[in-house]
Amino acid sequence: MKKNVTAFLLFLIFLFIYYAGSFTKIPFADCVGFVALVEKGEWMTTATATTHFFYTNTAILIKNLANINSIEASRILVILSGAATIAIIYLTVRIVTKNEWVSITTAFVFGFSFTFWKNAEIVEVYTYNSLWISLVFFSIIKSFIENKKNYIVLSGLFLGISLWIHIQNILLIPALLLFLFYFRAEKKQVFLSLLIFLVLFSSLFILNTSQGLSLSSPYTSDQGTWVEDSLNKTFLQYVQDFFKSFVYLIYNFNIFTFFGVVGAFLLYKSNAKMFFVFFAGSLCVYGFSTFYAVSDNYVFFIPFNIIFALSIGYGLSSSKYAAFKKISWLCLFIPLGYVLSYSAVSSTDKGKNFNDFKKYKGGLKYYMLPWMNDNVGILEFTIDKKEAPEPINWMTASAKEYIKLLRSKGYTDEDIRKL
Repeated sequence: MKKNVTAFLLFLIFLFIYYAGSFTKIPFADCVGFVALVEKGEWMTTATATTHFFYTNTAILIKNLANINSIEASRILVILSGAATIAIIYLTVRIVTKNEWVSITTAFVFGFSFTFWKNAEIVEVYTYNSLWISLVFFSIIKSFIENKKNYIVLSGLFLGISLWIHIQNILLIPALLLFLFYFRAEKKQVFLSLLIFLVLFSSLFILNTSQGLSLSSPYTSDQGTWVEDSLNKTFLQYVQDFFKSFVYLIYNFNIFTFFGVVGAFLLYKSNAKMFFVFFAGSLCVYGFSTFYAVSDNYVFFIPFNIIFALSIGYGLSSSKYAAFKKISWLCLFIPLGYVLSYSAVSSTDKGKNFNDFKKYKGGLKYYMLPWMNDNVGILEFTIDKKEAPEPINWMTASAKEYIKLLRSKGYTDEDIRKL
């Protein structure tokens, strides 16, 4: 009972944090495209790599039920799912460590991790996706630690549902299959889990092909050649990507990165089967995210970051580091680390040049500070016909479509600039 109360309190704390820092105006990237789809209010009927069927339809449902605009409906979905993910991470670590303080610390460490925090404050699919992925991991750990057979079934259900949010989650299929293999003695539960997953997975292809789309449509896109570009990099580019991924990891978890590595080794020694399940998921997600040829590839690390956060909790629970528990409250100062990093980088010549180059979307703050309140909006940028020093046509195209829709509903350009 106590752990449920703590989980609820963590949910409320991060609900407040994410709401307080949430975007003031619709940010750049994919945000305006999602908002435009929700504003149209037309139920998504295809599940391609870019439509994010379940995410879009959930936002539309919130908009209709609450009778609010698409911006607020999207904000509610993102913030609620972000805060709920933190609560689930706390509960998951609590199962493994049986340690209240370690579980709370881990929740704050992940809740304050840059990539997740950033995505909890803009209109994006990744926090909603994280909610379902965290439920997959919760079910796997519940099965291993407490031998709850019904969670074997739920693991397949939750991963199957997550594919309807983001197709990237196919990278976790090897982990699911290995998990089910280890529990093969529980034939009924394993069969049901696999059956439910396969039904949900195959339904993606059935839905799309029934509407004339190609069989590959759930995992391909005609909006870019990202996969092909990922395979055509030079050796030096692959090396640079690999080192960049470590920078992302450290910026997300700072000094707690050490405990994530320790936790992985400890888990291997204490529960090799559970270690290999999470290692399989980590390897696929981390590898893909590292070399995927898109400018915002850091967001694809989030499922791995959830696994790493769970490992941090396990590392912190080690008796070797009992003394660290006395200063674990330092996790509350993680936001200060972002401010100090921003100040340090912005004082350098490279930082100043980067800030000037990216000024159109908020400069260095956009890339180094997770909170998004008082941000630069893409609608104002588009209406005023401003120019960016790099190609952003795909963003402004969605913005123009949304602006046209708003004008048809009676919004003036001055009203739209404020959104």
